[in-house]
Amino acid sequence: MNVGGRAANAVGCGRALSAAVLLMGHTYAADLHPIIPLWPGQLAAGTDVEHIRLTESGEHIISNVQAPSITVYVPAPGTATGAAVVVIPGGGHTELWMDHEGYNVAAFLADHGIAAFVLKYRLAREKGSRYQVERESLADVQRAIRVVRSRSADWGLDPGRIGVMGFSAGGELAALAGSHNDAAAAGSSDPVERLGSRPNFQALLYPAIPQGLRFAPDSPPAFLLAGADDQPAISQGLAELYLAMRRAGAHAELHIYEGVGHGFGLRAGNVGAAAAWPQRFLDWVKQEGFEQRRQ
Repeated sequence: MNVGGRAANAVGCGRALSAAVLLMGHTYAADLHPIIPLWPGQLAAGTDVEHIRLTESGEHIISNVQAPSITVYVPAPGTATGAAVVVIPGGGHTELWMDHEGYNVAAFLADHGIAAFVLKYRLAREKGSRYQVERESLADVQRAIRVVRSRSADWGLDPGRIGVMGFSAGGELAALAGSHNDAAAAGSSDPVERLGSRPNFQALLYPAIPQGLRFAPDSPPAFLLAGADDQPAISQGLAELYLAMRRAGAHAELHIYEGVGHGFGLRAGNVGAAAAWPQRFLDWVKQEGFEQRRQ
């Protein structure tokens, strides 16, 4: 499925946004937050420069990602809950919409005590790509989880409370990460690879839904969200995914908003009932026991 992270029917979060989030709509986040390569010394050398273009409204769209990375957002001292989220923007696996499905989301989470890490991953469907969704793109998500887990002490995180949040094509990768729980490579010479890549929870926002997902009672708890006016493969498919999770005994919560389409993400100008989704996600994190540090 080739689904982009576009705003077919924008809704949103106007009053829920902090001043920091509003600022990010006009300032390139990479200038303000550390960027950590995921595969240092393996992919960065000799690669082409990634492409950045701006929409008429000033949003950043990235393509030609050859050196995957995470951009770091950590809460202010004294506000951290110890939880963390790897944020995965969408773009149909041809590009990445970095603001309303990435930097804005990360700024909101960090402003509410949750560390966030915006992922730039290799794109499997842009012209001439040699990558595959379930190979390089998924490997980048898994590596991002491992990197965050490996540095949890540095950022004051609980390594048992690291989740993923994906939008559209990024939601597909988040779902794959929640289902494809590869084991840690205990004998690896790379200490990062000795850590597991299983997310402790998953948030899938209007995701492209992979085929063949299997669930169990211990599957990562899931926060599911879409617009009713999205294409049926997503709006109805997400409801079916929810039922499959519940039948398997997994924890899941589903939100489908009437009158809302695809790609709304988190923008300052969004309005309507779905505007509250960021706060609802925070409520869900607390409800599932991920907000407070476990003893």
